[in-house]
Amino acid sequence: MAKVAVVGLGGMGSRIARRLIDAGHELTVWNRTAAKAEPLGVPIAESPAEAASRAEVVITMVADPPALQAVTEGPEGVAAGADENTTVIEMSTVGPAAIERLGSAVRADVLDAPVLGSLSEAESGTLSIFVGGDEHVFERRRELLEALGKPIYVGPSGSGAAAKLVANSTLITIIGALGEALALADALGLPREKAFEVLGTTALAAQAERRRPALESHDYPPRFPLRLARKDADLIAELGLDLRLTEAGRSWLAEDGNGEQDYSAVLERITRR
Repeated sequence: MAKVAVVGLGGMGSRIARRLIDAGHELTVWNRTAAKAEPLGVPIAESPAEAASRAEVVITMVADPPALQAVTEGPEGVAAGADENTTVIEMSTVGPAAIERLGSAVRADVLDAPVLGSLSEAESGTLSIFVGGDEHVFERRRELLEALGKPIYVGPSGSGAAAKLVANSTLITIIGALGEALALADALGLPREKAFEVLGTTALAAQAERRRPALESHDYPPRFPLRLARKDADLIAELGLDLRLTEAGRSWLAEDGNGEQDYSAVLERITRR
């Protein structure tokens, strides 16, 4: 079992920490709001640097690239507490540029290992984990990652971050396509029940079935908060590529709305138009 530090205890980070505790790893945690760490019943570090100094492996799970810089750089950051014997596993969705910066900031081995899945998958240990970095380092840390889900090695440093953007681009486009299909059905006078029946025969069948209860109840509990979906869409847009479908989906996500709702709440805004 390893000595592990988890830095960032939001919805995903706290569940990742719990999985590792249950797997028998020795944990130290840090969170900007320390009270969120108390229910885990493990040592709480005063800073990310202190957490890293106690650990063989440091896992970061934060919201975006600025948050990653805040917890890894400077005198209180992970880089100040990690050394050449540490493995830093960055599990947030931050894009390849942020991973390159992280690799320059720390003396440690770095794996970029963002996850596909949400709160329930984090709780059950069934996340898909896209891993980039040195393959020997990955093999050394594979067993730890397997406590969280299915790790898939995809290539050198930055490849995991790239893979996650590829995966999330499909979420961005599909949610827009589903909303517009329903809006079209409404405009043509096709009853919503029949519209879902029709969509059940198409490539959108699984997504239509999955999103239907939330759309009908007008309740969107945050499996994947809208603010994070917007952030991921912006990371893709910053690459400057001609991705017209992704940009169309991003345009819907960019609309005003409750950023803490699930990103599927965009369906309601599209159909109301």
